[in-house]
Amino acid sequence: MMIIPTWQASFLFGVFTWIVGSSIFNVTQKIRSCLQPWVSHHVISGTPVILQIQKYQHGFWDAFFSGLSCVVSVPFYTGFLPLLFWSGHGKLARQMTLLMAFCDYSGNCIKDVVSAPRPKSPPVRILTATKDEKENALEYGLPSSHTLNTICLSGYLLHYIFSCLENIDASYQVAAFTFACLFVGLIGLGRIYLGMHSLIDIFGGLILGLMILAFWLQVHEYVDNFVILGKNVTSFWIALSFLLLFAYPTPQHPTPSFEYHTAFTGVALGIVTGVQQTYHQFHHENVPRVFTPDLSITAFTGRTLIGIPTILLVKFCSKALAKWILPISASALGIPVRSSGYVTALTGSSAVKRSNEVKQSGGYLQKMFLGGQESFDVDTGIRLLQYAGLAWSVVDLVPSLFSHFNL
Repeated sequence: MMIIPTWQASFLFGVFTWIVGSSIFNVTQKIRSCLQPWVSHHVISGTPVILQIQKYQHGFWDAFFSGLSCVVSVPFYTGFLPLLFWSGHGKLARQMTLLMAFCDYSGNCIKDVVSAPRPKSPPVRILTATKDEKENALEYGLPSSHTLNTICLSGYLLHYIFSCLENIDASYQVAAFTFACLFVGLIGLGRIYLGMHSLIDIFGGLILGLMILAFWLQVHEYVDNFVILGKNVTSFWIALSFLLLFAYPTPQHPTPSFEYHTAFTGVALGIVTGVQQTYHQFHHENVPRVFTPDLSITAFTGRTLIGIPTILLVKFCSKALAKWILPISASALGIPVRSSGYVTALTGSSAVKRSNEVKQSGGYLQKMFLGGQESFDVDTGIRLLQYAGLAWSVVDLVPSLFSHFNL
């Protein structure tokens, strides 16, 4: 019989208690009523600064800052992290993945709790050059996710490099730190130039990012040891991922933030379950690393050419399988479900209307138990399983193929 460690049961019970307590006492609304007017005032009062920066509008700066924003966007990290796993830097890759999930959850929760507006257009010019940027513009403003993620991930990358290269010259350390600070500064300036954020959003992302980075540097070794050597890891992480879908605030108006949170929660779940099962095969500290004789550039290129199509195929199959299994399972269990887009048979004018009203599933999941919500949006479960399958393939299925092809 499996014995659940006391700390795991206590932690999960604490999260569940928070979900129930915050819903009963309407914590989100109370925090929002205090913070939203103050933040909104600073967004409005910061408009002249944005307009002053945008006076330097030029096609070069449009392209430069748009490109820079893409480099630190969630889709970029989603594509970059698999390559980091396959390059042999497994510890760095899994830590950055979990840190990214933590940043995404924390930042998006604050966005939807405060529900503060972005700069008003006009007079501010908002430049959204990509589909991802157009979706970002639908979210609330505080804090700036680009600033938050850049601080945390670049800061952790510096920590990792300095830890691995203990004898690195002090001048190189200063140069690397200076470059990281300059990069963060350009990201913040770019978000203002593009009209996506005000000064208060950038400062919020800066402060929150530094706080999360400081916290993560204290706990990352414990988290990593638990993932690779802990007991009951998979069951605990599945339960935690499920609860995190509940432990999410309902925004003032629907935004895509919860969808991003669900996707990265799925990614973290897939990475943890996959690494925990295959650590001693594919992810231990002695695996071949790129730029060494054991893993040449040619072999790494071969890994990329095999790995990328494979994970995209798994993502497609995971979504198709979840779209088939979840509605059938819900029907068999008597759980009322609807779909806001993925399952045509479960969509309809009334269902879509209800979905649009409560698209932030964390909000309606709480109401389902505590306030009589009529049905679950099955798209949430589909999205979670889809990205969990993709992430699992990155650390389990694809490395198995590498082993088969001697890569």
